[in-house]
Amino acid sequence: MKKVHFIFVAIFMLGVSFYSNAQTSAPADYFVGKWEIAVIGTPNGDSKMLASLTRDGGGNLTGQLVNSADSTAEKIPIAITEEGSRILMGFNAQGYDVTIDLTKVDDDNLKGNLMNMFDATAKRQK
Repeated sequence: MKKVHFIFVAIFMLGVSFYSNAQTSAPADYFVGKWEIAVIGTPNGDSKMLASLTRDGGGNLTGQLVNSADSTAEKIPIAITEEGSRILMGFNAQGYDVTIDLTKVDDDNLKGNLMNMFDATAKRQK
């Protein structure tokens, strides 16, 4: 009887160890980091921007945008609204208020739109 009990416990522990190794851990704060945002089909062609997102002292998500084509360009501050797996980023560009709505696709990708008119994607930069 002791052998049966020992075998059962060994199989149980082996199963638990395989299950715990199979779990993937998502980033502790999903949106924090650098994201390359691509906007497809604008009148001026496709556009790429680099967004750098951080948490401030109050726990709010903040950030800034940089034009990927010109790293010396002025950094544009972003106002961010967070709703679970979705973020809405707002900023001012050339006198226009612009919004980008992005939703989590997987651990390193977001998908959404710019101003509800153009498709947008974002990929985490590592």
